[in-house]
Amino acid sequence: MTGRQLPFDLPQLNAMGAADFVAAGSNQAALTLIEAWPAWPREALAVFGPPGCGKTHLGHVWQEKVGPAVLYLTAPTKLPDLPERPHLVLDEPTLDETEFFHLLNRVKGEGGALLILSREAPARWDVRLPDLASRLKALPAVEVMPPDDALLGAVLAKHFGDRQIHVAPEVIDYLLRHIERSFAAAAEIAEKLDRAALAAGRAITVPLAKRVLD
Repeated sequence: MTGRQLPFDLPQLNAMGAADFVAAGSNQAALTLIEAWPAWPREALAVFGPPGCGKTHLGHVWQEKVGPAVLYLTAPTKLPDLPERPHLVLDEPTLDETEFFHLLNRVKGEGGALLILSREAPARWDVRLPDLASRLKALPAVEVMPPDDALLGAVLAKHFGDRQIHVAPEVIDYLLRHIERSFAAAAEIAEKLDRAALAAGRAITVPLAKRVLD
């Protein structure tokens, strides 16, 4: 059978272990605190930064370090029944303020641990409950900064590697000069190039990258 291949919507498996995390100056402070657990300054820690910057990966690194009992909740609006001494990750939480406040009290009172991942520092959230606002402002928070060329190139290579695609260095160099300088853009272009290469039945090259970007 010849001709164009059809790209199928197969589940994308991203490597999220500690060994797969790309460390750099922009995320080193956050990674250091994640690895320092349980010697955190408080029972809860916030890691914040732009979309696609690696916060979720850091959450899985912490989950791997602490153990499988860690509950990972993505964009939770309500909490499930929690075990005693809960250890959990809240990735972009949108919890009721009273529920959030009670969770912080419970984690502290029972000796649990909480990792909060968000775009903005919790101290800057629009919170109306004074007690919760006070607690959030007191939380240790560390920012994941925008990437430099070395890190963005490594992240691009990782996205292609997660898709089991080998991409030549000149393609990475071209993308670094032409895509938006963000982790989200790196993930998006890797997906688009993967689909374009499958549809065309060809490798990912600079001309293909140029055509997709144009």
